[in-house]
Amino acid sequence: MARKKHRSQLDAIDEINMTPLIDLTFLLLIIFMITAPLLNYMTDVSPPEMNSKPLPEDNTKVISLSRKGKFFFNKVPVTREELESRLLGLFQNSPGTTILVRADGEQPYKNVIELMKIVKHSGFKNISLVTQAEGR
Repeated sequence: MARKKHRSQLDAIDEINMTPLIDLTFLLLIIFMITAPLLNYMTDVSPPEMNSKPLPEDNTKVISLSRKGKFFFNKVPVTREELESRLLGLFQNSPGTTILVRADGEQPYKNVIELMKIVKHSGFKNISLVTQAEGR
């Protein structure tokens, strides 16, 4: 007597259908390919408010950078070399002086940073960037 084997519906499922899984993988790949380049261009930068405390009056010196790229030390025109020597002399006599850096809005950022480097290399630690109040 031969035994009859009864097959149930569960015996028919012996492998997983990969088609939906592959479809989902490609869908996610396409979504990431579209959104990844957009993330580079959507940097949220909110500039600081320009209203701040009044400038200190005591123990400060002002260095200005004009629209034409000329340096002024307390409203007196100086060359770059004169500015460096004056700052070194000032630091030796009064190292606690606050240096206020004023630059024309038309000046490139690179020039303002170079001016701040000159002040920093002179030894000063307290350097402030002067801006106009909002609404002017």
